Amino acid sequence: MNLPSGDKAYTRAGALKTDADGKIVTSDGYTIEPNLTIPAKTTSISIESDGTVTVQIQGQSSPQQIGRLELANFINPTGLRAIGKNLFMESDASGSPTTGRPGENGMGTVLQGFLEMSNVNVMQEMINMIIGQRAYEVNSKAIQAADEMLQMTNNLRR
Repeated sequence: MNLPSGDKAYTRAGALKTDADGKIVTSDGYTIEPNLTIPAKTTSISIESDGTVTVQIQGQSSPQQIGRLELANFINPTGLRAIGKNLFMESDASGSPTTGRPGENGMGTVLQGFLEMSNVNVMQEMINMIIGQRAYEVNSKAIQAADEMLQMTNNLRR
């Protein structure tokens, strides 16, 4: 996406909307790349898994393709520089972006109308937490027992 400063930024947030000029923008109003504009009198918008954006225009019998979304991958995504509002900029640590069409050359796909699921399994994490608590309790009791034995040893010397 393009920031007002002219810099490029990247996001995982896929909540898109149209602005007053019909351009597809992010929820914060930043234009995306490639720049796609929804024609006037559009009755529906569809985004396919390969990023193809089609619109149904009032009075036309068949949908019209207006462009394709692109995705970007980074060699080291954790190296991206966070700038706030779920926006990131490339850095030396992240490497340069590799852009491409969804579903091609290892790029992900796009699903319209879906939210990304959490990558955390709550039940498994609760089980892991309970196991961790039990291990802590056992270790705490072992340290307490060792401390009591050392105290007895010190008392025997007196």
